[in-house]
Amino acid sequence: MIQNQIKKPFSEHLFEYRHHEQKKLIFSLSITSIALILELIGGYLTNSIALLSDAGHMFTHVFALLIGLVAIIIARKPPCHHRTFGLYRAEVLAAFINGLFLLVIVGIIIYEAILRLLYPVEILGLEMLLIAFIGFLVNLISIMILRGSQKENLNIKSIFYHMFADAISSVGIVIAAVVIMYTNWTFIDPFVSIGISIIILLWAWGVLKDSARILLETSPKGLNIDMISDDLKKNFQEIRELHNVHLWSITPDMLVFSAHVQINQAKITSKQEEVIQKINDYLSQKYNIIECTIQICLENGSEICNLSP
Repeated sequence: MIQNQIKKPFSEHLFEYRHHEQKKLIFSLSITSIALILELIGGYLTNSIALLSDAGHMFTHVFALLIGLVAIIIARKPPCHHRTFGLYRAEVLAAFINGLFLLVIVGIIIYEAILRLLYPVEILGLEMLLIAFIGFLVNLISIMILRGSQKENLNIKSIFYHMFADAISSVGIVIAAVVIMYTNWTFIDPFVSIGISIIILLWAWGVLKDSARILLETSPKGLNIDMISDDLKKNFQEIRELHNVHLWSITPDMLVFSAHVQINQAKITSKQEEVIQKINDYLSQKYNIIECTIQICLENGSEICNLSP
């Protein structure tokens, strides 16, 4: 069998230099590390499990940012003879690791919250309020720094939602601190930490699903091969049928497609290489598919294929 294969070159964003995102992560890492130290000290001095749990979550930010930075550095390495797609999936792997790590954090926070419900201690509401507010400001600044970058990068998206979830939890801690100051209802503190854990769990599950889908090379979210096959047959009368269709992701915004395309000879109005180029352009523009491998076959069987230059 002669394989008809016209490979679309990687688009420029495949080799994009991530210097801008790297600078954002470094700045966010710096202020997050400072906030982590403040919350650890503050949680210890005020006896607030909610504040300590938020510090634990803040630690996952530092961990996530470090992994993200390493992943960006690795992902910038260009493709070579044995890394034909480069190392862009290092960022997806980083997001997956961050998701797993958060599951461990959730377990620790819930365990500590239950202990605090069983064995309550006095909490310094004012100090808890001040430090929680500082944590909220740090998360808000990090969200503003990373805003926009999360749309094209699962690694940064995982960190962005991490910060967003923690900002919500910081608001919860501020509210809990105010309640404790005026009512002395210390049981509010562990309940808030459990609520924070639920937020973290939901976020972690979403990131794990998205990253696992890419690592397992399933079809991208919202797309499948039937949708694309039907679309191609509808828009290209030269296509009789598609076989051995594959669609997978290198990263969320880098899709790869391959298929055996059976041509309807009676409806061909141009050269086969022109048909292939039209299919490539269509897939690139509509689905953001960066690389296509198309094998053209005649009506009487896949064993008869032509080679296009």
